[in-house]
Amino acid sequence: MNFLKSALVIGGVGLLGATGVIYFGVVHPGADEPHSAAVYRLIETARERAIAVRADDVVVPALGDAEQIRRGAGNYASMCVACHLAPGAAGTELSQGLYPAPPNLSTQAIRSPEHAFWVIKHGIKASGMPAWGKSMDDPYIWDMVAFLQAMPTMDAASYRELVASSDGHSHGGGESMPHPNGSAGGGDHHGAVAEGSSAAAHDHGSHDHGAHDHGDAAAATEAAPADHHDDPNAPPHAH
Repeated sequence: MNFLKSALVIGGVGLLGATGVIYFGVVHPGADEPHSAAVYRLIETARERAIAVRADDVVVPALGDAEQIRRGAGNYASMCVACHLAPGAAGTELSQGLYPAPPNLSTQAIRSPEHAFWVIKHGIKASGMPAWGKSMDDPYIWDMVAFLQAMPTMDAASYRELVASSDGHSHGGGESMPHPNGSAGGGDHHGAVAEGSSAAAHDHGSHDHGAHDHGDAAAATEAAPADHHDDPNAPPHAH
């Protein structure tokens, strides 16, 4: 009986402590403020164990066929490269701004095919990783897994060549993003990041945000046509 009372008291104190932590906003929610080492390890362990348990029943098909890798390259360039990068490419605004940081899959081997398949299909809560299985059929997900196994062995030129030879963003329905190499499907901006040498093509540090005269800018805005953003030939603005 004393043990039960002690357990209830400890549990009550723990619940009150957790409630206080939540209510008073002790845990910083910003993506620019890393977790403490202990919290990070706890979250990482919980996530990896949860995925491992659920991926345990995944049946892995034969992987490594050249056609699988080619098809997977097109979808990766359209859907994944802005966060997970490409061979020879520097970090992007997305990859550097997300926390936890998405792994650089161009250099980092996947944990296992079943792990990669589960994550691609179901996504990961509160991480920025979407559940691509909502629009992508399983065979196309396996194509991407096959590509991910092969990508760390590629250099920038072989990656670009493979993407250019692919079918682009094509996975059996639900596609809304254009083709990465600019053919029938259009030119996807994520693919453009992959083929560039760096995400710093528009460098926020290379222009002075504070140097603008807002009075002159306002006058210029009044003089400019109101519908200039509707002109499809207008050059993109820099920010």
